Amino acid sequence: MAREKLKSRLGFILISAGCAIGIGNVWKFPYMAGKYGGGIFVLIYLLFLILMGVPALTMEFALGRASGRSPAKLYEELEKPGQKWHIHSYAAVAGNYLLMMFYTIVSGWMLKYFVLTARGGFDGLSAEAVGGIFDSVCADPVTMVLYMGIIVVAGFLVCSLGVQNGLERISKVMMIALLVIMVVVAINSILLPGGSEGLKFYLLPDAAKIKEHGLINVMVGAMNQAFFTLSIGMGSMAIFGSYIGRERSLLGESVNVALLDTSVAISSGLIIFPACFAYGVDAGSGPKLIFVTLPNIFNNMPYGRIWGSLFFVFMTFAAFSTIIAVFENIISCTMDIFKISRKKACMINGILLFVLSLPCALGFNLLSGIEPLGEGTNIMDLEDFIVSNIILPIGALVFALFCVTKKGFGWDNFVNEANAGKGLKVQKWMRWYMTFILPIIIFAIFLLGMINYFK
Repeated sequence: MAREKLKSRLGFILISAGCAIGIGNVWKFPYMAGKYGGGIFVLIYLLFLILMGVPALTMEFALGRASGRSPAKLYEELEKPGQKWHIHSYAAVAGNYLLMMFYTIVSGWMLKYFVLTARGGFDGLSAEAVGGIFDSVCADPVTMVLYMGIIVVAGFLVCSLGVQNGLERISKVMMIALLVIMVVVAINSILLPGGSEGLKFYLLPDAAKIKEHGLINVMVGAMNQAFFTLSIGMGSMAIFGSYIGRERSLLGESVNVALLDTSVAISSGLIIFPACFAYGVDAGSGPKLIFVTLPNIFNNMPYGRIWGSLFFVFMTFAAFSTIIAVFENIISCTMDIFKISRKKACMINGILLFVLSLPCALGFNLLSGIEPLGEGTNIMDLEDFIVSNIILPIGALVFALFCVTKKGFGWDNFVNEANAGKGLKVQKWMRWYMTFILPIIIFAIFLLGMINYFK
């Protein structure tokens, strides 16, 4: 069966960025920037993105393009006889399923809030009542399962149309719309009375906050955000490398994807902080910002239903771009392993992921008594912990070691693949850094993540 290919370079960049862009860009990056010193945090984040995120992303793209296979069969194409690198394939495939088992729920929340806002579901409600809606949504198993199901069905329908006609075409439209909506809503927020104070809080360097939290903690926070924002480590980026030709070098394409991902993260703060300061609400409320604070702001804003609807369309697109990208990874793995058609792979995985996502959807209501990581935790917390703290960092470490060691793909093979085509090239002087320093940094992220979690 001939390997499908993406039609254009723009499609590759937008799909890859869409996979990286998610809910964390929209609330976590602005929240951390505000907490850890504004502009100083942003600069440190960009430094780590260049030093760590871009090289690791280049490696994953290179392995995908060199193999022409999904993560399920990537190592079998590239490793030498008798080697065991392919064991990582099982963890990579499992990571994609685990991520979608809870991310479909998050995407369902965004879609539900768009529907609520567009219908005027928040109109006339008190702040307490608006805050209570999220709890009522989570407590209703029918609503949770219904919206999760809509996301699963829609995602696999898009992917069933093929790489060019489905994934690439829909991603282009959705990502361009996302960027336009983001700019429109950001301009509206910035122009709100009092919005300039939010911009100062967000972007101006604040040495006092760095002193309060400690420079090391600020650097660790920036490093973690730079690493996790690109979703490196489970092959979700390698798959798109396998769909492109050798016309462009991969370091340059990785820079483009990282820049687009970062522009969405930074612009999200331009939406959130001016609006929060204009209406005197806490800008540091984390995940609740999206579901409690912002609906209250839109409820009191002139033409709030329009702006709120646009914001949650933006959020839905951000979440759904990740959904269809990872679904494509899952479908490609299934096709590679079982040698079945795309349509059949979509049907099987659609049913499978709906069933696998049920525990998380019901973990907020019927299965709320299950607290796998201690009191107050739920099934989503467990799934998120396994993906974010174990599969992603360990997977990125394995990809990096495979690229640079003689007993893996090897540095020369990696460089030949990464540098094929026009654009930025991996330089000779980078070898020492990518062979020794980069793996140490990735392993440090894994250790710090485990320590901080259980601490």
